[in-house]
Parts: sequence; structure tokens; C-alpha cells
Amino acid sequence: MTHAPFASDPTHSRGRQFRLDPSATRGPRSAYQRDRDRIIHSIAFRRLRYKTQVFIAPDGDHYRVRLTHSLEVAQIARVIARALGIDEDLTEALALAHDIGHPPFGHAGEDALHAALHAHGGFDHNAHCLRVLMRLESPYCEHDGLNLTWEMLEGLAKHNGPVGQVNWALAELDAAYPLQLATWPSLEAQVAAISDDIAYDNHDIDDGLYAGFLSLDELLAQPFVVEHWRAVEARYPHAPRERQLRELIRSQIGMMVNDVIAETRRRTAGMTSADDVRAAGQASACFSPAIAESERAFKRFMYDKLYHHPEQLATAERARAVTAELFAAYSQEPRYLDEDWYARLPEHEPQRSRHIADFIAGMTDRFAISRHAQIYGRTPEGLRNV
Repeated sequence: MTHAPFASDPTHSRGRQFRLDPSATRGPRSAYQRDRDRIIHSIAFRRLRYKTQVFIAPDGDHYRVRLTHSLEVAQIARVIARALGIDEDLTEALALAHDIGHPPFGHAGEDALHAALHAHGGFDHNAHCLRVLMRLESPYCEHDGLNLTWEMLEGLAKHNGPVGQVNWALAELDAAYPLQLATWPSLEAQVAAISDDIAYDNHDIDDGLYAGFLSLDELLAQPFVVEHWRAVEARYPHAPRERQLRELIRSQIGMMVNDVIAETRRRTAGMTSADDVRAAGQASACFSPAIAESERAFKRFMYDKLYHHPEQLATAERARAVTAELFAAYSQEPRYLDEDWYARLPEHEPQRSRHIADFIAGMTDRFAISRHAQIYGRTPEGLRNV
């Protein structure tokens, strides 16, 4: 496959923080293929199986979790990357890794850790993703972290574009291995980020309807949806409703993917290098203005009806309390920590509290619930609303 001139080239990567021994190379893989494989084989990636996507610790087998969401993002991202002629392996690796920094219970857990670390710099899941991959996940004998390429780390650090306010975690990592935080990331990183939007805009519809938190009538009142729904009904008038809904989601994903490809081609016309993308001063992979406005309006609807549904908010509040109580317990009695984490507990702040937050952030939903029950003698109730 011929790469576009603005694609990231694994043969011209800026390298890794820790130099690799060439004799230790295993198999005919590019630098970005190795990044992807390191993510897939990591413990942090496996833990995504039991971390919240929309619903906390869902009992049903059909609901999405962070792992299935990340796989869906990677699938969409590879399609766009191939069409644009950029590096598919780097794009896929970024998509697979983008949610690794999330603590248990999603944003509810993040809010609790941010409050617990208020006096010590706070907590941010995106910066924690880098912290996990560069320091905490350490399967190698020679160094800490997974030792990913500069392009991989840059793309994760700038998940939402140039970083203006740099928190303590990202500042420490950037000081050790500068990632040019003030510029836009590679096109591969931008494609992974917008694929995340496409995935959750559509797949959260599926989960919301399945759980009964969204109604079809409410959904069809949205201009972003109704045109596609009418087309589906016209094409498959006698199909069961469940199949029509799946066709609706496929139709919307296809439309959004095609729109991103067309708009990105327009914005990258004339670019001759990956550095042109970084220096563009604006996003290069994005929706067209009309679709971008429709997508923003649809997100507002989803926040009103699904993410901020009263049952969701009540469950999130209980999850915040569980996370906060775990932090309090480990702070007051550190011997509750796992033995290896207790052995490495720093004596002084802020490192001490940050270490405890690292331990909690690595938990899955079910592990956090189990640990809370062990410490407090009760199983938290009301943490599952589906």
C-alpha cells in the first residue's frame, strides 16, 4: 500500500525513550506494529474488559465496556486510515490505547480521584493513560513502561489536540521525554480521536435503547437520526424493529466515516509531510461543518437523555462515594494495599497520595466493588442500573 506524503512513517520514527537492542527484535514488525502488540499484550488493556463505558458494572452480557468500545473505535479508525493512506498500525494502536487511563466507574471514578488529589495536582484520565504506559505498566527488565514510540505517546498526550494546561502527571512525563504538547498531533492520532466520537455517538444509542433509558420516539425527534431512520424503514419495511435499529446505526457510522474522509482530504490537500499536519494550526481530521454542528446537537441530546439520566446520575454518585471511600481507607491504613504496592508506598506527599490513586485507577469496576466490601464489611448497593 502506498502511503500519503503526510502519513507517519515507521522507518522514520523519532524513536523510543529507551534505546532498543537491535538483536532483540522479534519478528518482521514495524515500530508501530510493535506498539500495537505491546498495547494488546498489556495488563492495562485486558482490564478494560471490566471498566465502565456507559453503564457501571453492567450485569447484561450485551452492554459495551471500555474494551469492546476500544475495539470498535479501532475498527472505524483503520477504515478511515486506509482510505486516507496513513499508517494503519499506528492509528489502530492509538485507538486501542486511548481509554487505558480510565479508573473504575468511568468519569464518576475520575471525579472522585480528582477530588481526593485536589491538594496534590488532581487526576486526569488522559494524562494517567500516559503514566500507565510510560511508568506503571512495566513488563520489561531494562526499563519502566512499555517504551512506545514517540509518535504513539504524542498522539495519546494530544488526544484532544494541543495541550494548553499541563497537569503534574503529563508535565513529569513530558520533562523526561518531550512530546511537543503545543502542536497538533499526527493525522493518525486525529483519526483515532474522531473515530472515538463516531463509535460512542452510535453505539451508545444501541446500549441506551437496550437498557430502556432512551426511547425510539425521543431518538427520532433528532434531525441527526430521523433521515437515516426513514431511509431504513423505506428499504426494509417488513424487517423486525431490532434489525432496523442495527441498520440505522450502521448507516449513521457509514455516513460519518465518509464525511470525515472527504473533509480530511480537503484539509490535507497540498500537505507534503506529517509535520505539515502538526503545523496546520487546526484539526486536519474532522467532520464537515454541517455534520459537525449536527453531531454537537446530537451529543447534547445524549447527555440530557442518557448520560445525565436520573438513574445514571444516582448510580454515578454512589460510584464516586465508593471510590472516595477506597482512597480514604488506603490513606488511613495503607496496609490494605496489595503487598507489592504497600512495599513501594512513598513516605512523603504528594507522591504518597498519587501512588494510592495509581493503585485505585488500575482497578476494574468489579475489583473496586469487591475491595470496598472487604474493607467496609458490606457490598455497595445500587452500583448496577442495568
